[in-house]
Amino acid sequence: MAQLAADRESAAAAAPAVANPAPLGLSAFALTTFVLSSINAGWFPAGATNIIVGLALFYGGLGQLLAGMWEFKSGNTFGATAFTSYGAFWMALGVVFVPGSGILAGIPAASVHPALGVFLLGWTIFTGLMFFGTLRANVALVGVFGFLFLTFLLLAIGELGPSTSAHQIGGYLGVITAILAWYTALAGVLSSSKSAFKLPVIPLG
Repeated sequence: MAQLAADRESAAAAAPAVANPAPLGLSAFALTTFVLSSINAGWFPAGATNIIVGLALFYGGLGQLLAGMWEFKSGNTFGATAFTSYGAFWMALGVVFVPGSGILAGIPAASVHPALGVFLLGWTIFTGLMFFGTLRANVALVGVFGFLFLTFLLLAIGELGPSTSAHQIGGYLGVITAILAWYTALAGVLSSSKSAFKLPVIPLG
């Protein structure tokens, strides 16, 4: 028995450390959010929205989904829930805009905005719940989820209104959210490497 326990300890010590998946998840979320939010803010023509499909399915979607699975492995329930959920969000949104998917075409024209509004409202509520989970984490993460909540809220109002101004403000808020997510991702990368400098995230609790 003693030898078996020693073998297990030796195997555990020899096992490679699992890298922090959060920077990957945050980077995937940030880039995809930045592109779509730039369009929502009116910086690029609304007709360019389909460019988000590839990003939503593979980087914002699959990338975050994988990060979420690795967070499960590392024992981080919050990270696992957040990354897996937002990865699924981007995949779901990407499929809606896949040319030929028939999802938007199957919704009566008068119901498209309300349908998108309800979709976004559900994610607003979920993000609000996740925001409470950041209050003992760090200021950077509080900023990401706080602005993400406002982004979803304004986009939901913009679709349910419908309100072009609310939708555009939601786009600007989304850009800020993306920048904060990139900052937090970079802070994570720098803290796990022999970098010449670090970025503060200001721990809470």
